[in-house]
Amino acid sequence: MNKELVRQDAHQIGTIVKLSIETDPELAETVSDYLVGVWDAAVEFQVDKSTTALCLHGFMNMVGFTPEKLEAVTHQVTKFVEDMAGVFQLPCPRVSSEVIADQDWSTSWKEYFKPFEIVSGLIVAPSWEPYHADNHKKVIVLDPGMAFGTGHHATTKLCLKMISSSVKDYGDCSLLDVGTGTGILAMAAALFGATQVMGVDNDGEAVRIASINVERNNLQQNLSVSNTSLDHINQQFDIVVANILYKILSEMADGLERLTAQNGTLILSGLLHGEQTASIIDRFRSRGFRLSQEEREKEWSALRFTKG
Repeated sequence: MNKELVRQDAHQIGTIVKLSIETDPELAETVSDYLVGVWDAAVEFQVDKSTTALCLHGFMNMVGFTPEKLEAVTHQVTKFVEDMAGVFQLPCPRVSSEVIADQDWSTSWKEYFKPFEIVSGLIVAPSWEPYHADNHKKVIVLDPGMAFGTGHHATTKLCLKMISSSVKDYGDCSLLDVGTGTGILAMAAALFGATQVMGVDNDGEAVRIASINVERNNLQQNLSVSNTSLDHINQQFDIVVANILYKILSEMADGLERLTAQNGTLILSGLLHGEQTASIIDRFRSRGFRLSQEEREKEWSALRFTKG
């Protein structure tokens, strides 16, 4: 997929376009993940109480806008959602697009992000809405920016459960979060008790947002965020986490193996249950990992491996 159609430079200001996708709710997370992960879109959900349909709105900053570019993007998004509907045997979604003008679209999505308990004992709260938890719960105050999610996705929850139990098993431990995004997994690891945490992402805007979130939560003492590539990381970690798309996980297999310490834990998600999950299991078993846990929520899977 050519992301250059939409985002040539994170700091360039282009034309804001909106893709509206009316779909069965079962496809909502798949489509949202695709819009965020592939097209760097900000996504909001709109529920039509009169029907069973859900409408997703994806907002994109299209640098060098032309009607032809918008048509090309709309066509590719339409093909993806139609293919996914076929896979899950659901009604075909409807896709439409428009140019947004003279509208404060950059804040309208915030009304959909409220404090919530993402896993037992851990609250995620937006930075613009004060929240006070009781003494038995931990809180991550989060500003997701415009393109990196709020933690509602099933794969985030699955990863957090595995991180929590893994950190508890190790006690003092190091953890690497690959593709850190907002930094939510890395920050949770630090709150769970990991003593050295590193988050890396190849997107400069993600690193900027994650760094702000780390400071906002006063976790910078044992948590660092950077755009360092895996090739330039020279240490191994007790726990390595990567919640990314299937193709990227496949391409990163050698690097993820190298960075996981012997007898260490590797947690992978961003995988559709079925062929993608089976393929990743085979790929990492062939590299000396054994599968110790597999969890599923809806169509998504998360895997925990032990190296050696």
